[in-house]
Order: sequence, then structure tokens, then C-alpha cells
Amino acid sequence: MGRLFVISLEGSIYSCKHCRTHLALSDDIISKTFHCKHGKAYLFDNVVNVTVGEKEDRLMITGVHTVVDIFCVGCGSIVGWKYEAAHEKSQKYKEGRFILERFKVLGPDGSNYLSDVLCRSTRNTCLELLVGQGNPGLVHGN
Repeated sequence: MGRLFVISLEGSIYSCKHCRTHLALSDDIISKTFHCKHGKAYLFDNVVNVTVGEKEDRLMITGVHTVVDIFCVGCGSIVGWKYEAAHEKSQKYKEGRFILERFKVLGPDGSNYLSDVLCRSTRNTCLELLVGQGNPGLVHGN
């Protein structure tokens, strides 16, 4: 096995939520309107410090795409996928670009997607994330 070289990015970065390995620059975001099974996902023009899995055809909302899952080189966690090919002409702009699942990365300010989305204060009641057995849910707390 070869030696691992990790690229350090400067500026406003997204990083792996498990090991904080740098993954992408905010400047490389193409769109924040994508969705995945865990919620929001962002389309990036460039991502670093990832390895790729096997190619597979995956049926998505916008049609069939050939994709490879992408994994953080720091800890091996899956952080999203890369579009290898789009089978619909209108989706060709995705080819060679990357999706980072917002649930799996830290934002530029170190923010965690779930705490940003689910913890809101309303009349002294905070919705808190209840994480247990891999099944997040909402509970009311004080």
C-alpha cells in the first residue's frame, strides 16, 4: 500500500464530519438544491481527499446515472458520490462532478447539518435530535 498524502485546502472548506479531513471549497459549489436519503446534498465541481468505489447505475429522481461512491481518505467514511455518466441529455452537466451529502460533512464554520436544521427554539421548547440505533428522530425538550 502506498503512502497517503492529504491535501490541505485554504479558505472556506467542507470537511469530513468524522475526521475533519478537507474535502472541498465553498467556491466549488455548483448547486445546493440536491437531495439524498439523508436530506440535503451539494453538487461540487471539485472534491479532494476521496477514493472511489465501483461504478454502478443508480436510478435517481432525475433518471438513471452511472455513479461511484466517494469515501474520505482519512477515515474511509462514505461522503457522497461522483457522477460518471448521465443517461439523459438534460443531466449531462453532472458528469465528472461530485455530490457531498450535507449530513456527512461539516460546513465551513464547522457546522453540523443536523444541529443546524433540527435544533430550533420556539417558545422555550427546543427540538433536539435523538440519535439512537442509527435512527434519528425528534423529541421535545426544555
